[in-house]
Amino acid sequence: MRTIDMPARLLLLSLALLLSACVTNRSLESGVADTSLDLALKDALFRDTNYDTSDIDITIFERRVLLSGTARSVDARRDLSMKARSMAGVDEVINEVVVGPRTAFGQGTKDALIDQKFGWALKADNGIYRDNYQFSVSNGVIYLLGVAQGPAELDRVLGQARVIDGVKDIVPHVVFVADPRRSKT
Repeated sequence: MRTIDMPARLLLLSLALLLSACVTNRSLESGVADTSLDLALKDALFRDTNYDTSDIDITIFERRVLLSGTARSVDARRDLSMKARSMAGVDEVINEVVVGPRTAFGQGTKDALIDQKFGWALKADNGIYRDNYQFSVSNGVIYLLGVAQGPAELDRVLGQARVIDGVKDIVPHVVFVADPRRSKT
């Protein structure tokens, strides 16, 4: 069997990353920026002892921040949104956090199962560019963030979510490829 030398491996890896970026309509810079934002926002929440944010999900795609989950008070919900908006590099904050008691353990387990099933469904569907979507599940609701190639692809994504047991609602915050709200990075 023939082995591939290191320069050839690097070239193949570079080509794979380039093709991946083309397919997902997302630049490597955008992915790195999202990861930095995610870490910075989670760090800010972890350091804040004023509110319990343990039941909050942060989903970021192309500098758009989606907050979901449950906060114990209106003040906590508002403060979370303000923190996210104050982060350098955030273009948009979508606050879907509801005020109420912590998610029950049983519901959390159901949400985790929905999360896994939906993720696998997106990967298995050849008509969907899975890397163009991020999502979170809270109390049976799928909160969806990302970029669809067009209405047909978004319909496919929503269709995959609709057939999963336990899904109570789907809240899409998806833009299309040519949407001006998309990050320029």
